[in-house]
Amino acid sequence: MAKKEESKKIPSHVGIIMDGNGRWAKKRLLPRAMGHSAGARNVETICEDAWNLGIKYLTVYAFSTENWTRSDDEVSALMKLLKQYMEGCIEKSRKNNMRVRVIGDISKLSKDMQEAILRLEDFSKDFDGLQFQVALNYGGRDEIIRSVKKIARQVKDGIIDIEDINEDLFSSRLDTSDIPDPDLLIRTSGEQRISNFMLWQLAYTEMYFTDVYWPDFNKKELEKAIEYYGGRERRYGGRK
Repeated sequence: MAKKEESKKIPSHVGIIMDGNGRWAKKRLLPRAMGHSAGARNVETICEDAWNLGIKYLTVYAFSTENWTRSDDEVSALMKLLKQYMEGCIEKSRKNNMRVRVIGDISKLSKDMQEAILRLEDFSKDFDGLQFQVALNYGGRDEIIRSVKKIARQVKDGIIDIEDINEDLFSSRLDTSDIPDPDLLIRTSGEQRISNFMLWQLAYTEMYFTDVYWPDFNKKELEKAIEYYGGRERRYGGRK
């Protein structure tokens, strides 16, 4: 990746809900699958743009726990596309010095998908460029429940005491335990909700909504979101 551009108010961690692939395709009288393919191709471009703008962590919402309710054909097409992306991302991560990790419950995915994810994570684990997280079979509520179960088992086994449970300990049991919470959340396509994405982590995150469909979201649109973030007066619990 090219050298990062200088900026005074750049969010360290950006989350993106990549919405609007289907509507992008419908607008062009194309099958929904072509919209998802266009959206997948856009991910690499935005990863490069994010790093060049100074963003260190980027987390994208690729497939939610609720997406299983879509038609069998669409789910099958999405899984095929995601597997191809994971396999192709090995070369992308090498080229861009990009570490890639998956957050979510991958145990529910097919064995070959799990193997592709583990290969990619292992291959890119030492890269220190953009830290890229892909939320796959991910839901904020599911993540919280899984974290509660981890803590409950450790209490039961005497590893931790119930009085030890606090925000820091809980955060350390989340899928995102070793990365900072997002500073900025972007959602494309005009919807203005977080759709069960990183519910715990978004407590103090600035949110930016745009009508642009994900396949059309580009560096200029990312810069608009960053400009919005830079103009916000960041407060935590009533303090600057």
